[in-house]
Amino acid sequence: MIRRTTAAKGFALAAVLSLGLTACASEGGETGEGETTAEPLKIGTILPVTGTLAFLGPPEIAGVGLAVEHINEAGGVLGNDVTVEWGDSGDTTDFSVANSTATDLIGKDVSVAIGAASSGVSLAVVDSFAEAGVMQISPANTATDLSGYGDFFARTAPPDTVQGAALGSLILDGGHCRVGFLVQNEAYGNGLRDNVQKAVEAGGCEVVYGGKGQGQEFAPGETNFGAQVTDLLAQEPDAISIIAFEETVAIVNELVAQNWKFDGTTYFCDGNLSNYGDSFDPGTLKGVQGTLPGAQADDSFKEELNGWYSENEGGELSDYSYSAESYDATILAALAAVRGENTDGQTIADNIAAVSGAEGGTEVTSFADGVAALEAGEEIIYTGKAGTGPLNEDNDPSSAFIGIYSYGEDNTYTYERQIEGSI
Repeated sequence: MIRRTTAAKGFALAAVLSLGLTACASEGGETGEGETTAEPLKIGTILPVTGTLAFLGPPEIAGVGLAVEHINEAGGVLGNDVTVEWGDSGDTTDFSVANSTATDLIGKDVSVAIGAASSGVSLAVVDSFAEAGVMQISPANTATDLSGYGDFFARTAPPDTVQGAALGSLILDGGHCRVGFLVQNEAYGNGLRDNVQKAVEAGGCEVVYGGKGQGQEFAPGETNFGAQVTDLLAQEPDAISIIAFEETVAIVNELVAQNWKFDGTTYFCDGNLSNYGDSFDPGTLKGVQGTLPGAQADDSFKEELNGWYSENEGGELSDYSYSAESYDATILAALAAVRGENTDGQTIADNIAAVSGAEGGTEVTSFADGVAALEAGEEIIYTGKAGTGPLNEDNDPSSAFIGIYSYGEDNTYTYERQIEGSI
């Protein structure tokens, strides 16, 4: 099992089945039948244990941990178990957390860094990882600024062109034509807003507050929204799109204080789609809708995630956002190492698109099946838990599902449906 020895980082070792792989390392070659000179694959994480996105940490951590467990149960990578160095990303209010974690992971010679959740955080560390030859794979970054950023960055979540179009269409389908935004001022918030606005305006409707170029965004970590909500409501919007993280709680409280009616008029996104429970009075969020990239996790996958998290973290998952993408990012990294016959970051960068299906091949849905196909000399198309298409030339998923969710009387959200979009 993969155990985190501290809340933010630690060692993870798996002692399970050890099945010899016959592939040889690209440096040094074979040392004997079924043996290679490749170093054991060491994965690092830079995921939100603290900060405004900490609610995304547990499902993402569980996704990585479960994937590594499955990899090691199938014999590991090139005959060795995969290990994990766990790290905290923090958020965009304090980049020192992410910078410290990146330095730590590089110093521990990881080949792959899974994370960050925040696009702004990734933009702060992506160059450091690339310069060190560490492949960074984000399970949750959606900012368009990261499309095609470099050979050492890929993601298993789609850019905001896809979610933005879906969220804009959802707002229009609700019969709204005067849309206001409350948007945090960083790469993720501005990029998603721009794409939602594009869809709204393409539908013949208008943005009355918070639009691109209006200078009405708020700083990450803001807690006082009285003036902004007053100015927004003065424009008489018929819908409000809130693009924020933990700041959403303060925003909702201010909207309640100023008598905004949420039912059928308010829209969340992946950054704030969370189960709020008793954070608000019952019924406060009833009728609010939101979007989340990724296919809906099936019950068996949720059960496995919960089992891993309970055993290794001593808790229970209340949210599954980006768990599938975290799982897929880890599996893709391992398959890329197998295909390239080495575990260094450059090899993973060179092979990750191919194992995602960019070269065509045999469809596989597990690490074990992927290894079997690769050892048989086949190219593969790894079709993972998130249901995304092969990586394109920008190292973005070429297609992805966007889930549509709605809130009930208990201020928690439930799945309604999903749509598929191409990039």
